[in-house]
Amino acid sequence: MSKIKVGVVGTGFIGPAHIEALRRLPNIEVVALCEVNIELATAKAAQLGIERPCTFDELLAMPDIQCVHICTPNFLHYSQSKAALLAGKHVVCEKPLAKDLHEAEELVALAAKTGLVNAVHFNLRYYPLVRQMKMMREKGELGDIYSVIGSYLQDWLFYATDYNWRLEPDKSGDSRAIADIGSHLMDLIEYVTGLKTVEVMADFNTVHKNRKKPLKPVETYSGKMLQPEDYADVPINTEDHANVLLRFDNGNRGSITVSQVSAGRKNQLKVEISGSVKTLAWNSEAPNEIWIGSRDGANSLLMRDPSLVHEEVRSLITYPGGHNEGFGDTSKQLFKEVYEAVAANKMPENPKFPTFADGYRELLICERILESSRSDKWVKV
Repeated sequence: MSKIKVGVVGTGFIGPAHIEALRRLPNIEVVALCEVNIELATAKAAQLGIERPCTFDELLAMPDIQCVHICTPNFLHYSQSKAALLAGKHVVCEKPLAKDLHEAEELVALAAKTGLVNAVHFNLRYYPLVRQMKMMREKGELGDIYSVIGSYLQDWLFYATDYNWRLEPDKSGDSRAIADIGSHLMDLIEYVTGLKTVEVMADFNTVHKNRKKPLKPVETYSGKMLQPEDYADVPINTEDHANVLLRFDNGNRGSITVSQVSAGRKNQLKVEISGSVKTLAWNSEAPNEIWIGSRDGANSLLMRDPSLVHEEVRSLITYPGGHNEGFGDTSKQLFKEVYEAVAANKMPENPKFPTFADGYRELLICERILESSRSDKWVKV
């Protein structure tokens, strides 16, 4: 079998996560790894067992590389995705797709013009029970949706000494918690419910107005601590915590809370969708069960099991019931659908996977949320 050759750009937290997921697919071979300089690329490639360390320009010049994964800081997503498309490569980009709507709109148009496969890594859609909730809604098992309550809570920026490039607007953009994890939550809500968010009212809070920036490298999620003299004071103007009220196109309402300073919550996305027939509740830290609420009968739990879910969900389940699947499996399942399109060398007419257009949509919602926070008013999406 001829394997599809892939190049990955970026080796922080998410780049190796992409590589691990890609290596679980039998028709994919990660052959090239790009970093900011060739020395770092060489060291990381040796560590990860990838044969070709390279610069970004060298990667684009490799004729056998069919697809490029952009796993770099946010401010590089636009330029690198654009360059890869212009070089004739299919592209999988981390979210957000770009730093602003103009850049994202240009990428959507360029992707459509080239006809190349384009995807954004909204991998949380690919928990099997997230798609099960979507299918239950499509089959009428929820009824009309009355309300949505969502939250995404983390604690990796809990201390004033916690620091990362995502705290710097020139690298990450003007929104942080909403753009970083809130985008996953908003994408999941619209994906599952089929509703469009038409108006938002946001309230942001920066808990740590100043943070201690380490003068030595510290890896994301490493938990390493430095000495007082190893830090510099940096003012922070992006949100640690946000509450957002939502109005949907069916006339009903929702709300979300996003926080990166919630002690003990390592990476918890929760969503509760209340319909005229049932309520569904799901938690990413216990991703293999859905709580199903009823007014006139016993509540129940649906466990992730290929024999219990709808037929349309089974392609996302690799193991039998009782054999739990988690975060790493979501990227594998997303890439499986993306690379069916890459193997055909064209973008599907109605792709199952999240595309650059979906990336634009989430960036639009996040920008309107940011605008609402600044103006202290309802803002139309």
